[in-house]
Amino acid sequence: MKLVMAIIKPFKLDEVRDALTAIGVDGLTATEVKGFGRQKGHTEIYRGAEYAISFLPKIKIEVAVKDDLTEQVVETIQQTAQTGQIGDGKIFVLDLVSAVRIRTGEKDACAL
Repeated sequence: MKLVMAIIKPFKLDEVRDALTAIGVDGLTATEVKGFGRQKGHTEIYRGAEYAISFLPKIKIEVAVKDDLTEQVVETIQQTAQTGQIGDGKIFVLDLVSAVRIRTGEKDACAL
């Protein structure tokens, strides 16, 4: 099992969710986060004053999947979340040691 974690632009969330559902992903977790990468934030002007925004709003998606679905999930997220602009985000794939469905007690792949 793998845990696929992606940091994407907020307006891409619904599109990514729909694309993942279409390939058979049953569930995901989305969290509002803030961060910066190579672009190091940006400056904005508000009421005539310029100020720096160091942390940009992003969405973190976490999806637990079986090993055989991992590559397809990564490709789907990449294709769907891509805008071609700086700050599109990153995808991380981590090994998932164990999973337990709290309601039934099912474990590992059965719990996904």
